[in-house]
Amino acid sequence: MTEFLQLVCAHCEAVNRVPRARLGERPNCGRCHQRQFTGTPVELTGHSFSRMIDRSDQPVVVDFWAPWCVPCRSMAPAFASAAVELEPQVRLAKLNTEAEPGIASRFGIRSIPTMVMFVGGREVARQSGAMDAASIVRWVRNNAPRLG
Repeated sequence: MTEFLQLVCAHCEAVNRVPRARLGERPNCGRCHQRQFTGTPVELTGHSFSRMIDRSDQPVVVDFWAPWCVPCRSMAPAFASAAVELEPQVRLAKLNTEAEPGIASRFGIRSIPTMVMFVGGREVARQSGAMDAASIVRWVRNNAPRLG
């Protein structure tokens, strides 16, 4: 029996049903026909955050950051590099805490950068502080189910 995953499109927020075995084939969205995975972190807003976290079957790692934060800006290239390595098994996303302070408050974000991993709409792991790409990848693989 084929196992399907629900994936939220980073472009149009449509929920797509994709066979797990076909994730590596770079699937396109059924609505907007753009690539589901682009090798770059997804920029989230208040609306897209809830949809991405609540409707995705795959792990979603959110980098809570702010434009004025020097460690956040220095970690951004490493986070982008990690997205290239971890997709399509894990979706990496960014949320600007200046633009979305309510979400940051809801999740108790007290220092940035902070990465939070969500699986099935629930927080499963958290890490504060800037990290290099290899450390991000290792942290994700150690905390995400089915990645080892």
